[in-house]
Amino acid sequence: MAVTLTEDQKKNPLYKYYELPIDPVPEDIVKKVMTMTYDNEDGMAYADINKMFDDVYLPNEFGLFGNPDGGCMLANLTQMPGVTTEMFDWWFAWHGLDTMRYIIWDKDDHYYCQTQNVEQALDDSLSLRERFWNTKHDIKEALVDGQDPIPVTLSFVPPVVVGFDPEKLKTFQGTIIATPGPAIMIHFLRPTEEGSELRTRFFMGYMATPDGVVRVPDFPRIDEMGRAMLLHNVKEYTHLAKILPDIYREFKDDFRVGLK
Repeated sequence: MAVTLTEDQKKNPLYKYYELPIDPVPEDIVKKVMTMTYDNEDGMAYADINKMFDDVYLPNEFGLFGNPDGGCMLANLTQMPGVTTEMFDWWFAWHGLDTMRYIIWDKDDHYYCQTQNVEQALDDSLSLRERFWNTKHDIKEALVDGQDPIPVTLSFVPPVVVGFDPEKLKTFQGTIIATPGPAIMIHFLRPTEEGSELRTRFFMGYMATPDGVVRVPDFPRIDEMGRAMLLHNVKEYTHLAKILPDIYREFKDDFRVGLK
């Protein structure tokens, strides 16, 4: 069921995107996620994350995985035809300024989003990445349709903070969205002939520190939450791939749309 809007939100120029249907996760993917387990040997050791720069697919592009270092990882692969690197960076700089932008991303599960760094997000002297690097977003979202929303604060950091090679980043034509833990989230977007593909990794129980990324040994592995997170990720990024090119074309120069 879609999040209920206020009367002001219904007058927002973005309302037409709220009215678009959002597809449920296909049944074959739901079945796959609900039956797979972490008991496998195909997970990626965190020390190997720079293998993501290789121009190949890795053995762990989709699913729930046990890692060689004893941790665990969730992975998703989303094709995003028509989406460019600039669009994806723009989305992360732009969407945290107004809750309506977050709702249209996944109207069934996204309730609230607000960056704590409004002036930084609006500063057009900065690059798109600098407008969201080292910022925090307060959000409320559900992982399962009909669930009460959960409040979360996400911090976004430059990819070098979570261990990506600065030399490889200099020539990388895509972009990387990263949070520092205790569940490190990585959205690794790379160009394709059709647009882009998004390779998502959640390293559960890992934390970026000044001395490098470390395991959080007592971080709980909750199977139900892991499955819910993966299915939620499939749903929200499949929908974003569908709507982002149009939203970008319409509002790429308007960071204040809908703001009072």
